[in-house]
Amino acid sequence: MSRLVVVGYGPAAQRLLESLAERGYDGRITVLGEEPLPAYDRVALTSYLKGASAADLTYAPPAGVVSRLNSRVTAVDRAARTVTTADGHVEPYDVLVLATGSAPFVPPVPGAGDALVYRTIADLDDIRAAAGKALLSGQDDGVVVGGGLLGLEAADALQGLGLRTHIVELAPWLMPRQVDEGGGAVLKSHIEALGIGVRPGVSLERIEPGRVLLSGGEELPAGVVVVSAGVRPRDELARACGLEVGDRGGIAVDDGMRTSDPAVYAVGECALAGGQVYGLVGPCNTMAEVAADRITGGRSVFGGADLSTKLKLLGVEVAQFGAMEGALDVTYMDPVAGVYKRLFVSDDASTLLGGICVGDAAPYAALRPFVGKALPAPPSDLLFSGGGLALDLPDDAQVCSCNNVSAGRVREAIGDGARDVPALKECTRAGSSCGSCLPMLKRLLEKSGVDLPKALCEHFAHSRAELYDIVRVRGITTFSELIAAHGTGRGCDVCKPTVASILASLHSGHVLEGERAALQDTNDHFLANIQKNGTYSVVPRVPGGEITPDKLIVIGEVARDYGLYTKITGGQRIDLLGARVEQLPGIWQRLVDAGFESGHAYGKALRTVKSCVGSAWCRYGVQDSVGLAIALELRYRGLRAPHKLKSAVSGCARECAEARSKDFGVIATESGWNLYVGGNGGFTPRHADLLAADLTTAELVRTIDRFLMFYIRTADRLQRTSAWLEALEGGLGYLREVVVDDSLGICADLDARMARHVAGYQDEWRATLEDPGKLARFVSFVNAPGTPDPSISFETVREQIQPVLIPLEVAR
Repeated sequence: MSRLVVVGYGPAAQRLLESLAERGYDGRITVLGEEPLPAYDRVALTSYLKGASAADLTYAPPAGVVSRLNSRVTAVDRAARTVTTADGHVEPYDVLVLATGSAPFVPPVPGAGDALVYRTIADLDDIRAAAGKALLSGQDDGVVVGGGLLGLEAADALQGLGLRTHIVELAPWLMPRQVDEGGGAVLKSHIEALGIGVRPGVSLERIEPGRVLLSGGEELPAGVVVVSAGVRPRDELARACGLEVGDRGGIAVDDGMRTSDPAVYAVGECALAGGQVYGLVGPCNTMAEVAADRITGGRSVFGGADLSTKLKLLGVEVAQFGAMEGALDVTYMDPVAGVYKRLFVSDDASTLLGGICVGDAAPYAALRPFVGKALPAPPSDLLFSGGGLALDLPDDAQVCSCNNVSAGRVREAIGDGARDVPALKECTRAGSSCGSCLPMLKRLLEKSGVDLPKALCEHFAHSRAELYDIVRVRGITTFSELIAAHGTGRGCDVCKPTVASILASLHSGHVLEGERAALQDTNDHFLANIQKNGTYSVVPRVPGGEITPDKLIVIGEVARDYGLYTKITGGQRIDLLGARVEQLPGIWQRLVDAGFESGHAYGKALRTVKSCVGSAWCRYGVQDSVGLAIALELRYRGLRAPHKLKSAVSGCARECAEARSKDFGVIATESGWNLYVGGNGGFTPRHADLLAADLTTAELVRTIDRFLMFYIRTADRLQRTSAWLEALEGGLGYLREVVVDDSLGICADLDARMARHVAGYQDEWRATLEDPGKLARFVSFVNAPGTPDPSISFETVREQIQPVLIPLEVAR
C-alpha cells in the first residue's frame, strides 16, 4: 500500500485530503500538524475573538486519515524517504506533500521580540491575554504594525478587546496590494470614523515597554503591539533536505506541484509556483487539487490563479479584481458616502482589465468574471448597475475564484438537478469559502429557469414580502380573511406569527385583540419572555438608558416584593426574571403606575436605543446622544418587524454606545449625524454600513423612518436587517437610492406609514390592564383562575453564576 505523508495541517492540506478522498485514493495517508488542532478556517479567524470556539472553525479530516497533532517535523530524509518529528517519531513515506504554509514576518527592529503576531488560534489567545493585562494596568492602547488584510483584521480584534487602536503602515496608504491611492484614502476615512488611528507612510523604529517609536520621531502609546507586516513561506525543511527553493523563498514546484524531487510535492503558501508565492485561499485550494490529481494519476496543471478578493474589513467592503492599471479608467468617488469605484479598460474601451471597489462592492460579483473579456456594457453603466447581476456570463467566466468554479460548471450542475444554492455549494464547492459569489449563484439559478422556493410555509405559496403587499394593497385586517383568499388550511406556527406581525405593522391595534391573540407565539401571547424554568421576565422600557432615582427605587421594590432576579441588560435596561403568569398583571400595574411601559423584550419589535452620555457630560461628546436616543426610542417603540430591532446613538467617533453593531446606529459628527444600518451583534456579527453622513436631526429621522419601513415591507420572515441588507440585490447603493433618492417613488408612502405608527402607538401593558377580557388569560391554571393554592410550591431556580478568574500572570 502506498504511503502518503502530508507535513503541515492547514487549509491547503485539508483541501488536499478532501480531493484525494474524492478521487478514491486508496493509500495510507498520515498528516502531521504542529498545532494542537486540525485544520481550521483562517479566513474566519477574527470570529474566534468574538465568541466562536475553536471547534466552530475546525474542519473534520476525511475518514481513514491518520492525523498526528502537536507533531512538528524537524527533518526530511529524502534518501530513506522518512520524516522525523520533534519528539523523535519517524514516519516513512512513498509520496510526501509539504504544506507548511507561511510564517509572519517581524521587522528586525529593537524590541520586536516583545511583539505579538496574528496568524493562529494560539496567537489570538496570546493577544487576548495581553489585552486583558494591558487593560488591568491602565495601558489601554494597542498598535498594529501593518495595514494589509491581516493588519486590519488585527486592528478590529484589538478594538473589540477594548483597546484604543492605531495602525502603522509603511506604504503611503492602507492595503496597497489591493487598492490604489484613491481607494486607500476612502478606506482610511472609514477606519478613522471607527475611532482607529491610521499612520500611513511611516516605519517602525523601536518597540519599548508601553510605547512604539516611529520614523520621524513620532511616538505612540502601546500596551499591546501586534505585527502583521506580511508573511514568508516556510521552506526551512525543503532547504535543509536539498530541495530547490526560490531566491526570495518558497519551495519551487512545476505546474503539477512537484518539487525538484519527484516523490515530493508542495502546496499552499510554502510553494513557489511559476515564480510566485500565493497567499489567498483560491490559489492554495487549486494547488491542492492539482497535486491530488497528479498523485492519483491525473494530468492537471496549475496555470496561475485569479488573485481577486472581496472582503469586509472593519465593516467596510473592499474588492479588487484583475489588473490595477490600464490604458483607460473610469473612476467614481463619493467621499461623503465613503464610496470609491474604479474600472480599468483597454485603450479602445472594449475590454475589462480590472477594478477596485471600496465602500460598495456590489459590482464585484458580476464584473470579475468579465476580466479579459469584452465589456458587456459601457463602463459607467457597470459601476451603477446595482451589482450588474443581470449580465449573462459566458461559460468560461469564473464565478468562484476560491474554488475555481466556472459559470459553465454551475450551469452543468443545475442541469444535473441542483435546484438551489445549498445544492450548488455541495456539488461544485462554489460559495463554500468566502461566500462572495452567492448572489451570482442565485442569479444563475434564476436565469436557468429554476423557480427558487419562496413559499412561507405549506399554507401560503407566497413569501413574507409578498404577503405584506397583499395585506397592504387589499386592506386585509385578519388572518382568516388572508388565508381564505390567498392560502390553504388553517395555518401553523410559522405563518400565524408572521401574519400577526404584518397585521401589527400595517394596522394599529393590540396584539391580543380578538383573533390576533391566537396568532401570537408564546412570548407575545403573554407579553413577556418565557424562561427555561417556565417563568417569565419583565423588561420595562428605559428610553436611551436614562432613568430617575425614583423609578430605580420602584423597580427595586417590585423585584423585592415578588422575589425576582434582577439583571442589567446589554441594552441599558433592567430585566426582572422569575415571574409567574398570574403575577405579570400585578407587576405591570406597579410599573405602569410609576410611569413605565412595556419594553417589548418579548416581541419582534424595537428593543432599545442605547446611548452614551454624549455632550451633556462627556468631554469628547459633540452632540446630545442621550436626547436623540430617547426621541428615537419613543418614536419607534412598538414597531413590529420581521425580526427584533436594536439601535444605539454615540455622541462622538469614540463609539461608546457601539452603534455600528446595531440594526441602525447613529454616530455624532461635528456637522450632524452619521447613520449606519444593517449591523448585528448576534451569531454572525456584522458591522453596520454607512448609509448617509452629516445629516441634520430632521434628515436623520426621515431616513431612519424610510429604512425601517422599507425593511419591514421587503424582508423575509425572521430576517435580521444584516442578512436582509446582504441579500438585497444592489446592496447598500440600491438601498440608498430607494430611501434617500426615492428611486421607486415610494418614500411618501413609507413616511405616511411611519406617521400612522407613531400616532397609533399604545402601551400593550397598560391596554391589557384596562381590559378584563385580556387579563383573563393570565392564570397559571385554567381551572383555578384566582390566587394559587398556598399548598402548591413554586420555585424560581437561578443557577449559581461563577466568577471569571483572571490568570495570575494576566492580573500582574
